[in-house]
Amino acid sequence: MILGIARSLGDPCGTFRRGETFGARLLNISSCCLDPEHSMRKGIRHKTFTKWFWVPREELWYCMRKSGVAEKYVRVVQDMYERSRTVVRCAVGQTEEFKVEVGLHQGSALSPFLFAIVMDQLSEEVRQESPWTMMFADDIVICSESREQVEENLERWRFALERRGMKKREEHRVTYKSGGRRTQVDYILCRRGNLKEISDCKVVVGESVARQHRMVVCRMTLMVCKKKRSKIEKKTKWWKLKKEECCEEFRQKLRQALGGQVVLPDDWETTAEVIRETGRKVLGVSSGRRKEDKETWWWNEEVQDSIQRKRLAKKKWDMDRTEENRQEYKELQRRVKREVSKAKQKAYDELYTRLDTREGEKDLYRLARQRDRDGKDVQQVRVIKDRDGRVLTSEESVQRRCKEYFEELMNEENEREKRVEGVNSVEQKVDKVRKDEVRKALKRMKSGKAVGPDDIPVEVWKCLGEAAVEFLANLFNRVLESERMPEEWRRSVLVPIFKNKGDVQSCSNYRGIKLMSHTMKLWERVLEARVRKVVEICEQQYGFMPRKSTTDAIFALRILMEKYRDGQRELHCVFVDLEKAYDRVPREELWYCMRKSGVAEKYVRVVQDMYERSRTVVRCAVGQTEEFKVEVGLHQGSALSPFLFAIVMDQLSEEVRQESPWTMMFADDIVICSESREQVEENLERWRFALERRGMKVSRSKTEYMCVNEREGSGTVRLRGEEMKKVQEFKYLGSTVQSNGECEKEVKKRVQAGWNGWRKVSGVLCERKISARIKGKVYRTVVRLAMLYGLETVSLRKRQESELEVAELKMLRFFLGSDKVGQD
Repeated sequence: MILGIARSLGDPCGTFRRGETFGARLLNISSCCLDPEHSMRKGIRHKTFTKWFWVPREELWYCMRKSGVAEKYVRVVQDMYERSRTVVRCAVGQTEEFKVEVGLHQGSALSPFLFAIVMDQLSEEVRQESPWTMMFADDIVICSESREQVEENLERWRFALERRGMKKREEHRVTYKSGGRRTQVDYILCRRGNLKEISDCKVVVGESVARQHRMVVCRMTLMVCKKKRSKIEKKTKWWKLKKEECCEEFRQKLRQALGGQVVLPDDWETTAEVIRETGRKVLGVSSGRRKEDKETWWWNEEVQDSIQRKRLAKKKWDMDRTEENRQEYKELQRRVKREVSKAKQKAYDELYTRLDTREGEKDLYRLARQRDRDGKDVQQVRVIKDRDGRVLTSEESVQRRCKEYFEELMNEENEREKRVEGVNSVEQKVDKVRKDEVRKALKRMKSGKAVGPDDIPVEVWKCLGEAAVEFLANLFNRVLESERMPEEWRRSVLVPIFKNKGDVQSCSNYRGIKLMSHTMKLWERVLEARVRKVVEICEQQYGFMPRKSTTDAIFALRILMEKYRDGQRELHCVFVDLEKAYDRVPREELWYCMRKSGVAEKYVRVVQDMYERSRTVVRCAVGQTEEFKVEVGLHQGSALSPFLFAIVMDQLSEEVRQESPWTMMFADDIVICSESREQVEENLERWRFALERRGMKVSRSKTEYMCVNEREGSGTVRLRGEEMKKVQEFKYLGSTVQSNGECEKEVKKRVQAGWNGWRKVSGVLCERKISARIKGKVYRTVVRLAMLYGLETVSLRKRQESELEVAELKMLRFFLGSDKVGQD
């Protein structure tokens, strides 16, 4: 028990408080007894080595020797405690015999004095003169004139007693060493509850970690779950195919693998396996880690050897403190610094030289993204919340939650009416796939994209040239004729992408994009080109249509708003949002809309086969989930899905849409305009009925209403009795439109978007060693595009143009290193 006493500054005549003694009252001193129960209530856990049962034997031998006890007596006492055994005699008999290896013998005539020796040595550095410190065996009284001082002394006692469970040589206790000074100033902090789990704590004698400070190492025994090693997915280095010599070697090895033939086998499984195996042999396989993940990517063997020699010189100097050894260590230390600097400079020079070439353009943007990620506090979200908002931390639970969310999302339909009327299918003969169609599809496919589960990128087909075109044309013709595609194409990998809004730990704020087979995407592009020739989409649809873009829709809406503003008339606009539009498209509605649009039945059956038995896995930060089926919605990440969605929206809105610009659609973003609030409310209800009866649901929380040139008391619109949110500005397709027709907020947001883009690539733009030409290219493609998006639809005043120019000039001066402009 430790008793802390402080001189009372309060009323000495009050009632006795907890732990107060009669002697303390007579001396006008109030006391507080820090027994374990009271201490825990005060937030202090009272636990020390002062119990006799807890005295470490090694500490006992050390204290006896330090107190001047003859070594003969020490060995005699050691023999007393060696191989000691005991039994417990209780009311029902005796227990089995067991060993006693810790503490003193209670009941021994020698133990009280041995305990006094231990306490005398352990308290040597912290005890004060009597009566400020008094000890009676394991009862200690600490007195002081203030409560703060007694608490400080109490902490010193606790530290002195608890740290002596592990005895080290004096040299292994010195954490700071400089000149002739040696002291202990560096510590490892832990909870008091973990002290019993600490088995060793020492100072590593050798080279300092920081200036004059040595490394402190603590060994703890903790009960932890066995961490499951994350499986690193090794990838074939397909990016090497952009080099002509690698491409030529790949073609030759593939020809040898096929027995000298130029023509690829007709069977997809055989061809795919031969391509994958040849790619692994010729191009190699990566370790699964990005080069940027390694902080010392510039490290080489020369630097490693120099650092090892420096460490040995430091140990030699510590053992023999001569001037010669000191000079040798200092010289090696300077040499290592120079070699590290040279290695870094050489590696970065090679990097910047490569970035200045056409082949290094992609590495340039990859470097900018990597440096942007390195500047963030959290680069990867490895925890997620369950349905009830509880945070899941284990890898298994996170994977289960991701699978649960996306499996439910992609296999659950909204309520809808079953169609009773049929539609006549278009039975017509379709032409075979020609080679020129395959060439056009290959030309439209971009290189460098993530591969699907089959691990065959489009670069392979581009590398093989005409042999690949002939093989793909034959393969697509077999798929078209049999209406059955390879089973390998039915699998996909779903990657959740954060929407940059909402809770980052909520699955609902992620959009699932599927990584699919590149060969299947080629087939989809061939099929899309044929279907587009047959299907005519309404003019109100601006999304993924030839010669149309977001700018056209934004411009049409702004012109309409300006006309009504000039005429001092009201214009009522409703911006309709659909819940999970792509993921909730009913498959039966898709087949119906395709047939009604005049798509040949052959193509309908081919698309049906694409979606039949489709399966996917979710690739999250903690690994991949188990595979599950996908039975509802369109594939996000498919080349054909945008046009299929346009077909569905075209057919479902056939009876309710008005001519443009009164109705405009960009995929699932719909804007409805009218001259009166009643009319726009009626049109909104018609749209809701047309969409929801076929399984597409209008979001009540995200659908918003705006009135241009509003008069007093115009109110808001309702959807089935529920009021829609009324706003004064709305972000339509990335451009902010205001109810008053002005554009001040849009200009400010464009400037802000430019600075946001600047911050993302500042790791490249602010690097002095990168040439101004490369910086200018990054600026034009990232920052300026973000600043100027949609501004061609806005009538800018000179003041607003000046705001854009000021921001641009500030950025240009910044990355050119001339931020301050002189008077001349």
